Amino acid sequence: MDKMVEQTYEIMEVCLLAGKIMLQSGGETYRVEDTMMRIAASFGIEKSHSYVTPTGIIFSAEGSEPTKTKLIRISERSTDLKKVAMVNSISRSISSGELDLNAALNELKNLEDLNVTFPMKYQAAAASIASGCFMIMFNGGWNDFIPAMISGGAGYISFIAFHRFVPIKFFSEFLASFVIGLISLLFVRIGLGHKLDTIIIGSVMTLVPGLLVTNAIRDLMAGHLVSGLSKGAEAFLTAFAIGAGIAFVLSFLK
Repeated sequence: MDKMVEQTYEIMEVCLLAGKIMLQSGGETYRVEDTMMRIAASFGIEKSHSYVTPTGIIFSAEGSEPTKTKLIRISERSTDLKKVAMVNSISRSISSGELDLNAALNELKNLEDLNVTFPMKYQAAAASIASGCFMIMFNGGWNDFIPAMISGGAGYISFIAFHRFVPIKFFSEFLASFVIGLISLLFVRIGLGHKLDTIIIGSVMTLVPGLLVTNAIRDLMAGHLVSGLSKGAEAFLTAFAIGAGIAFVLSFLK
């Protein structure tokens, strides 16, 4: 009996670790819950329940013994869809019988410690190019492409740097948007930029919480009201921080 209880807790640990990685990496709430329940069913726990919010996961497993429940706290969240895809791949391997319990736990622990993000220089380069392309999409001129690239790249680097020193997301986004507005205004003042509005709009697009908005809508449509509303509120605060940083520049320095 003790061995069965121990195995149940090990299964729960695998399920919670998979859910934790997915939630921290930007996975949708319903996807996290579905993956955890599928993993539990693959290891013989047919009756399991999960309750997922952006800041925590509650998972319970029913059996012959009293229901066992565990809770984990989620404090850090980012966007890393590659990790979400890798957890899905591990889940499919578990469902097909290719991974046993210990192997699955080791795979997930290795994935949790794995850094699959691109180096900072590649992220900054992608943000710069994306800023220039967004500026063109918003009917900007090609003569503003380079200023938009520079301001967008500088804003993204500022966001990463500020977030490392002050781990408050909204404060970092406010400062990053302030840097974007300041550099864009400087380009226009010295004559290298022409349309201030399109340069700023293109540059801040790398900070816009697109994934948060998408996940909030998908969670609401799936019936996860708490997660949907909380993610929507987080997206609203992020948008407010970005707008406040730009408004500060335009109000006091223009």
